[in-house]
This record gives sequence, structure tokens and C-alpha cells, in this order.
Amino acid sequence: MKTRIILMIQVVLLSFISCSNDDDSSSINVNNQVQKNVQSGTWRITKFEDSGKDETNHFTGYNFTFNSTGVLNANNGITNYDGTWSLTHSNSDDDSVDDLDFNINFNLTNDFEDLNDDWDLISQTATKIELIDISGGNGGTDYLTFEKN
Repeated sequence: MKTRIILMIQVVLLSFISCSNDDDSSSINVNNQVQKNVQSGTWRITKFEDSGKDETNHFTGYNFTFNSTGVLNANNGITNYDGTWSLTHSNSDDDSVDDLDFNINFNLTNDFEDLNDDWDLISQTATKIELIDISGGNGGTDYLTFEKN
């Protein structure tokens, strides 16, 4: 009986030791790919929906540049705004391990302040990044899509 218990303990310990943490490496790979994609070239907003209301036109003509230093620049040839951007992992109990937040902040009091949020990544490619945010306050859902110029 004692040998059986020891064998069971060894099997359990071996299973813990042999488990890899693929979720962490997958999350890092997604993070690196998003950073690589977004820092390449300029981008435009092709969709900004604020709680069901299409407000894309507020950003028409602006090109967005995501610098490796964390500076986010929006420029329409006349007006120039600088903000910040970053990617962070949100590993709270109700999120998946590889939840990646796309953080945007413009310290402004105009339409650009509506972009300020920790957006969740829906999908990303080398030419398109789709983001979503579900408001904790009013429960509204916001969508933000950047497409490469």
C-alpha cells in the first residue's frame, strides 16, 4: 500500500514537472507580432464605434504612427497630436492568460480622448488591427479598427 501511494505521488509530481507553459510563450509571440506590425508604417482608423454610434469620421485624414518608444502620433498634415501606446497583459482571474491589452492615451479634451482605453485585441494582421472595449460603467461596447496605409 505504501509503495502504491509513493508511486501515485511520483506520477502526480512528474505530471506537474513535465507541463510546459505554452500559454506564456504564445502570449509573448502575439505581443511581439503586434508590436512588429503596428510599428511598421502608418495607420488610419477605419472604424470607431462608440456604444453603437459610428464616430469614425472624427479621425478621417489622420495618419497614426506607433513609435517603438511608446509615442503615438496622429497627424493630418495640419494638426499634430502626440499620445502614448503600449501593450500589456491582463492576467486577472476572469481573463485568459494571453489577454493582451492595447493601451492608448491622448492627454487631450477633444475627440481623441475617446480613444483613451485599454482595448482588448480581437484580431491582428500585418495590415489590420481590430480592438474592442466593453465599458464597465454603462455596459456599452466600443470598437476600434486600424488599417495600414
